[in-house]
Parts: sequence; C-alpha cells; structure tokens
Amino acid sequence: MKRILCISVLLLAAADLASQNPIVPPGVYIADPSAHVWADGKMFVYGSRDESPEYYCSKSYRVLSSDDLKSWKMSGESFATTGPGDQVTYSDNYLYAPDVQYYKGKYYLYYCLSFAKNTEGVAVSDSPLGPFKNGTPIDVGGFNQIDPCVFIDDDGKAYYVWGQFSAKMARMNPDMMSIDTATIRENVITEEEHFFHEGCYMIKRNGLYYLVYADVSRGGAPTCLGYSVSINPMGPYTYKGVIIDNRFCDPNVWNNHGSIVEFRGKWYVFYHRATNGSVAMRKACLEPISFRADGTIPEVVMTSQGAGDPLDAFSETDAARACLLFGNVRIQTLGDGNEVIGRIWTKDKAAYRYLDFGNGADSLSIRLKAGSKSFRINVSAGSAWTGSLGSIDIPPQVSDEWITVTMPVKPVKGIHTLWFAFTDPSVKGSYMIPSEYGNSRQQTLCTIDSFRFTGPDNE
Repeated sequence: MKRILCISVLLLAAADLASQNPIVPPGVYIADPSAHVWADGKMFVYGSRDESPEYYCSKSYRVLSSDDLKSWKMSGESFATTGPGDQVTYSDNYLYAPDVQYYKGKYYLYYCLSFAKNTEGVAVSDSPLGPFKNGTPIDVGGFNQIDPCVFIDDDGKAYYVWGQFSAKMARMNPDMMSIDTATIRENVITEEEHFFHEGCYMIKRNGLYYLVYADVSRGGAPTCLGYSVSINPMGPYTYKGVIIDNRFCDPNVWNNHGSIVEFRGKWYVFYHRATNGSVAMRKACLEPISFRADGTIPEVVMTSQGAGDPLDAFSETDAARACLLFGNVRIQTLGDGNEVIGRIWTKDKAAYRYLDFGNGADSLSIRLKAGSKSFRINVSAGSAWTGSLGSIDIPPQVSDEWITVTMPVKPVKGIHTLWFAFTDPSVKGSYMIPSEYGNSRQQTLCTIDSFRFTGPDNE
C-alpha cells in the first residue's frame, strides 16, 4: 500500500547497540576472530585488523573482550610490525590472522606475516590484552604459509596447525615457541576432501577433535565456516558440513574465518562479514550454535542480534546492522566513523534478523539521504516477497541533508525478519543494473543511517 510522504529534517542520536552484530565498534574492522575464554571467565577475541578496502589486514592487532558477549571493549594496539609498538625487528609486513594460547602463566600470540620468508611467528605477554613482545620466527620446515592455530590437549601436549588449501600440523615443543619439525604432517585436511581453504581453529569436545576453517564448498568461494572431526588430534579427519555461511553479507564478500567456543555453558560461532563492497573491511560477528547427540553442528544463519535478544523495533536501529544485502547495497563508513547502508540501486534488498515488534507497531521512521531520482521503499516482515507492511515513495532531493521519512505500516506484532526492498519506477526489466547507474550520489537511490518503529504503546 503506497503512502503519502512525510519528511522532516531530524538529527537522531546513535543508540548503544553493543549487544548486536557486528561486535566491532563503528569505523573499526577486526576480522578472522579467534575466540578464547581464559581463567578469569571473560571472552577474548583475537583477529587481524583491516584498514583499507584495497587489501587485507594491517600492521597491528587489537583485542576484543567481554564479560557477557553483549558489551565489548577494544584494547589499544596489542602487537605491531611497525611504529612505536614494533615488536617484529625482522619484518615490516602485514599481520594476517593470529591465534593465542595460555600456558604456565604466559599468553602466547601466534601471528603470520604477508609475503614473508618467515611467515609464522610468536610473541609473549603477561596479559591476555598484550602488549605481546619480542616477536620471534617459528621454523615451520619450509611450509611458509598463513593462519596459525595452537591447541593444547587434555594431556598437555600442544599442536600447531597452519596452511592454505592443505592444512599442516605438528607437535609443539615444551617452550611453546617452536615446533618439532620431525612431527610435521601434511594434508591433515585438504581442499579436495574437506573443502579446506585456510584458517583452522581446533577444539576438543566429548572425545572428538574439531577443526573449524574457511570452507569452499559453496559458490566457488570460501564464504562458509565448515568443520571436520576425528578421534585423534592429527587425524584422519572426516568432513561434517557447514556451521555458517556469510554469503550475501556484502556484494563482494570473498572469505570467512572464525572459531567456536563455549561460554557459560553455551556454544557460539565467531565469524566475520565483509563491508564497503570489498573483500576486506571485515567485521567480527557471533551466533549461538548447538550440538546434536552425535556431535554434529546444525548450520545457523547470520543475524543482526548476535548473542543478544532480537532488536527492539521501537529503539533506533543502525542500518549497518543489516545481516543480508542483495544487489549493489553495502555497508559504508562515513567520514565521521558512522556506518550506513549505501550505494542502493533499484531491486536491492536489505534484511535484519530479528526484530521484536512487541505488542504492535503501526509506523516507521527512516533516516536517509536521497539522491536525484525518485524511488520507492517496500517494507516487509518475514520475507522480502510476503508479509508486506507497506511502501513509501521518496521524491528526488536537491540538498545533501539527512532527512527522516515517516510512513504508516500494517500493524505487526511479535518477532520477524525485517526487509527493505528498493525500486526505481523508471527502471524496467531484470535485476541487472543499467549502465547509466553509477556510484555517484546523483545515480544512487539513497543512503540509510537508521530506522525505528512506533506503535500505540511506543509513541
């Protein structure tokens, strides 16, 4: 049902939505999340840090930590290859995905470097937040690849796992600074048999060893986190399936990387989602997972709520919390560090899982910047094709100001996926974007900053 447009210029304060996905602050991009719970009971997440849409990672790390998976803190620089905190005297290369292990009062950071002869290294700290010091190369027997993972078994034996396309594994020496190169085993898991791409993470649960990794079983890209299991730490491993797939988080998403961990009796998968129409600029997210009686893990979907409750439809929701983006639309960072969804073209769609509409909503306000084309926003609950709540036509805008558009919606209650679908009535035909649609504001339909519903009990 088409509605009459109501527009007012309104500045909306950003709500504190720290309990939702992504768990990384606006304007910060931490990928490849390796999650660990240490003796203090807190969750610590170690990952690479993206800084450009043109390449992966950066030359420093930061650490995320939380007491409850809902409020997250980010450390200062915990390790670096350049600058005042440089702890890698032999290289200035980029830092790819890390892992950390605790052993006898020390925290060991296992890092890897881009395009380096000595790709694998280790640094040590007295604190889980770092700073980690004295970066030292690890001799990996000539297998200079990426993405280290360290696992300590119940008997105290430690294992080092790394590699691309074919995972390598070796026993660690008691110093936790080196591996026993005589124990290196190749092809622990492979792309051909296990869909392995890169980025292992290892746990043991109920006598089974799990390797979680970037899985290339769908769509020709490693967008999945898959897993394989074994009754022995060094295999043989059997492929068991996908835990989560981050396809459709961004039009140019390429990879995934993450971990699974138990926190206060519940299990979670940590993974990342790309932003900014790039293979990089990735953000750490998490979802609850479960185990079947046979030890297998049911696949879960990406959500906007993460470890928290469904988003409150009556609170302001940042548009950048979208968990599904179809078409050209992507999450973008503005100059002030605010994140939005932008580059929206006709036939694009964005979804939010899940919103709680409580006892009922009957109106929606959206804060946006419109371009020079008129367009329509269709709003649905449940799916993009059914459960229509209404639509609103937006006329062209001359100024570059943020405006708030308000529309009535069909009454909606309970918990639903929220969908926005965008159409330009002047464009006919298939989903493909006509060549005259470019990336400028004049050719993009709109940019959305936030939205909120109201109802009889929430005026």
